[in-house]
Amino acid sequence: MNPECGRCKQVVYPTEKVNCLDKYWHKRCFSCEVCKMTLNMKNYKGFEKRPYCNAHYPQTKFTCVADTPENLRLKKQSMIQSQVLYKEEFEKSKGKGFSVVADTPELQRIKKTQDQISNIRYHEEFEKRKMGGEAPYQPSHPSPDHFEEAAADGRAKAGGWTASKTHQPPAGPQSFNYDAVPEPVSQAAAGPPPSAGKRYRAVYDYSADDDDEVSFMEGDVIVDVQPIDEGWMYGRVDRTGQQGMLPANYVEAI
Repeated sequence: MNPECGRCKQVVYPTEKVNCLDKYWHKRCFSCEVCKMTLNMKNYKGFEKRPYCNAHYPQTKFTCVADTPENLRLKKQSMIQSQVLYKEEFEKSKGKGFSVVADTPELQRIKKTQDQISNIRYHEEFEKRKMGGEAPYQPSHPSPDHFEEAAADGRAKAGGWTASKTHQPPAGPQSFNYDAVPEPVSQAAAGPPPSAGKRYRAVYDYSADDDDEVSFMEGDVIVDVQPIDEGWMYGRVDRTGQQGMLPANYVEAI
């Protein structure tokens, strides 16, 4: 007895019979369930005992898996491995005290600011400890040779003050002879205004870039300081006697 077709349910004769997916089909009935394209034994794909073409083959979807003893064992083993890896990472980073953080521009800016604040505080504490056992500062009176050398340096610099203007001779019977250096008196009108007595201490080293600037080292005392603008001052380095412009953010008031 001839079987029925899996699609049209009519009798299938041997000359037109196709045996596939546990059913018998007419050659014309063996087609895709969606687009009805005729298929053969080389290009069909079966799903739930129905023929499909490659384009309309249903996609496999994930389904729930029963908690069988084997699945439970695999799940427990995965958790144990995860805990082992976690403990290994914890032991590696236990002594470091920090975690890995991305080095973003904002974090770089914050780090740079903190370094600057820490450096300034370090210098402040260092100066406090350094000055803790010393007596209060008392200005010393220079010798006549010092006035002559400072006057020579003042004539070499255009528009600069002379060291003889920054130190006044002491009151009393002691006196100095200024006849050998009359030039500084004539240059006083072109120099800056008289000293206001402000004193600063250098917190960083600075090397002069121009002729009208002054170089100094960390810890040097800058005297006779007068502000020019928000970023620059004019003063004299007490250690070297040089005077000129200096950056305001390299010194601090004392």
